[in-house]
Amino acid sequence: MAIFLDDKSVIIVQGITGSEGSKHATRMLEAGANVVGGTNPRKAGQTIELAGKELPIFATVKEAIEATGANVSVIFVPPAFAKDAIIEAAEAEIGLAVAITEGIPVKDAAEAYTRVTELGKTRLIGPNCPGIITPEVSLAGITPANITGKGPIGLVSKSGTLTYQMMYELREIGISTAIGIGGDPVIGTTHIDALEAFQNDPETKAIVMIGEIGGDAEERAADFIKANVTKPVVGYIAGFTAPEGKTMGHAGAIVSGSAGTAQAKKEALEAAGVRVGTTPTETANIMKEIFASL
Repeated sequence: MAIFLDDKSVIIVQGITGSEGSKHATRMLEAGANVVGGTNPRKAGQTIELAGKELPIFATVKEAIEATGANVSVIFVPPAFAKDAIIEAAEAEIGLAVAITEGIPVKDAAEAYTRVTELGKTRLIGPNCPGIITPEVSLAGITPANITGKGPIGLVSKSGTLTYQMMYELREIGISTAIGIGGDPVIGTTHIDALEAFQNDPETKAIVMIGEIGGDAEERAADFIKANVTKPVVGYIAGFTAPEGKTMGHAGAIVSGSAGTAQAKKEALEAAGVRVGTTPTETANIMKEIFASL
């Protein structure tokens, strides 16, 4: 009842000794995630105690994998070092790398993405994202684990806070896996990747997709849904009230003409058979209505 993250996920944290890394590694452990260690080249050979567990610190991701069998890395390193951290994880051939870091320069993100793609061994989620949670099973990232329990709704979102709100709105039904893919111009896992995985997951019965103004990712997702997805999909596009022509900070989205507007994305999704809410609550209510009829 999960995609990309399940009870076989063994997690390390790159940057585990930093304030964000240690704080969220603790929360991941408290959520039941199997966090087994982390990396910091300057503190290699030491340990760190988090949530009552003594975790080893390694110099490299490769060493951490060899010692622990880790197959997931969550990256909490400053923006200046994030490109190298992502590439290091990919070159160590970790199965899943979740880059939480915000503010990575686009050039760095593009270089990291290119290297991950060339190597072809690692799924990258993010950067600038809340990560991924399979409720009651595992957490790789910063999503609060107490919002909802497990259930049959898959959720993929560009926005972190809207991920949390949608999980809360659907708490009576529950979530199979929630993925925050991030709103940066260059990201690893896309809406389409998540939609394909949810379509193939027998335990996910319906899908919520949250997008944002700017770019054409949602239009491409609509085309994919029309051709490949048989499960009900409900959508929401953040930015219906955004002023035209204004650069929106969260996604770096530039809206010009009809391209990239919330209305254009809504129309593309509706043409693919997706019902689109105009607020998060309306979107959740549409999903509740659909789910009740399944």
